[in-house]
Amino acid sequence: MSKRNNFIFKGLHIVAWIIFVGLCIEAGGLAVNFVFSLFKPEFVQNLYQKLDLSQMYNRSQWAFFKMYSFILVISFLKAYLFYVVIRLLSKLNLAKPFNSYVADQITKISYYTLSIGLISYIAQQTAKYLQSRGFEIDILNQFLADSQAYILMAAVIYVIATIFSRGVEMQNEHDLTV
Repeated sequence: MSKRNNFIFKGLHIVAWIIFVGLCIEAGGLAVNFVFSLFKPEFVQNLYQKLDLSQMYNRSQWAFFKMYSFILVISFLKAYLFYVVIRLLSKLNLAKPFNSYVADQITKISYYTLSIGLISYIAQQTAKYLQSRGFEIDILNQFLADSQAYILMAAVIYVIATIFSRGVEMQNEHDLTV
């Protein structure tokens, strides 16, 4: 592997760590907001990203818990997705990348990406339903990921995982014949 490729790989590893830390902070902040919105709703405007759903809570606790659950699950899944990416980057050997661990991790990444997309789609549809019932949901748009992009990305990653799985099979066959 050339020095340039090694440098780029290490740079991507650092970027993955930065994104992971940011997503962990976001997930933790949203979890703290959730707890504070239940016990001390007057402090919500001073907390992380000022996610104040107290009007929704006062109007319908079911809608509040449902939408906040979607937000929390999506944020935790995003953080865990990057945790899996970091584990993959930590153990990836670019000299011999086709191994079962890499194929399994890439498959996991595709599953988590698909999960984020599907949950986000369900959350968006639920938000549209609540909006048709007169709820104010504009503040939620920043937390509901672009579901179509995640679903499409999951499909592409799954294809890559399938190629890696086939590469592992071919490499194992090649090792046995030599």
